[in-house]
Amino acid sequence: MILSVLLLSACFSTKKTARLEAMDFDKEGHRGCRGLMPENTIPAMLKAIDLGVTTLETDAIITRDKKVILSHEPFFNHEIATKPDGVLVTEAEEKSLNMYRMDYAEIKKYDVGLRPHPRFPRQQKMAVSKPLLTDMIDSVEQHCISAHKPPAHYNIETKTQPATDNQYHPAPAEFVEILVAVILEKKITDRVTIQSFDPRTLQYLHEHYPVFKTALLIEDFDKKPFALQLKNLGFIPTIYSPDYSLVTPLLVKQCKESGVLLLPWTVNDLDKMRELKKMGVNGIISDFPDLFAQL
Repeated sequence: MILSVLLLSACFSTKKTARLEAMDFDKEGHRGCRGLMPENTIPAMLKAIDLGVTTLETDAIITRDKKVILSHEPFFNHEIATKPDGVLVTEAEEKSLNMYRMDYAEIKKYDVGLRPHPRFPRQQKMAVSKPLLTDMIDSVEQHCISAHKPPAHYNIETKTQPATDNQYHPAPAEFVEILVAVILEKKITDRVTIQSFDPRTLQYLHEHYPVFKTALLIEDFDKKPFALQLKNLGFIPTIYSPDYSLVTPLLVKQCKESGVLLLPWTVNDLDKMRELKKMGVNGIISDFPDLFAQL
């Protein structure tokens, strides 16, 4: 099985290997910089740029009026959300606040930055709403110019799963088409990676938009072998992105032999960052991109 995957990867090896060798260590800010600023907001992205990240990691969902916005959940998470009337969203009601059934004009009235985060006490609090992907890109592109920073890269997750198709999000084909339209409009295709735990969105991208870089996300409980993961996906992605607890010297070796970049998530401990970098990963996703300066 491993041999068959490696043979398949040989078809892509020349260009991918050259890209792998040319890339610097990829410092990715998770949801911008969730440990320091409200997650998936424009201030979080700008702060991450100022901290020197290479890539902004974020999540995309689709609204009822077919807008792409930044959000980890397709509903208003009770840990971060406040209703337009100032009442806190409760855990019991959060899933009823389904943004796929709401227009963006309504969504932007909810605050996601003032409520103290129970797990990130260093997070700066401010009045802020969930932004459109277009507005985030425009703000980041302008900030990079003004701050004399290199152009940002974007790692955008499609938040889909079979169980909630057409309930909390469009089916993969429609989701990808809506997302790709924004990226093409902004002319940043060469700086975008599309990541997902759902192989269907990556498979659709590979078939219809093969120019896009893809990243296969792997949960910590998913213990299937690397070769089987790629076999099930059906093609060689640009990036293999597992929970950091799954990274071993063997996995590093397998990724290098297959021409796949290895990018673990979400690493918030400096010693673990150093260990993983020494092991040979190609980058790290972290809630605390201020730690990267100490690497």
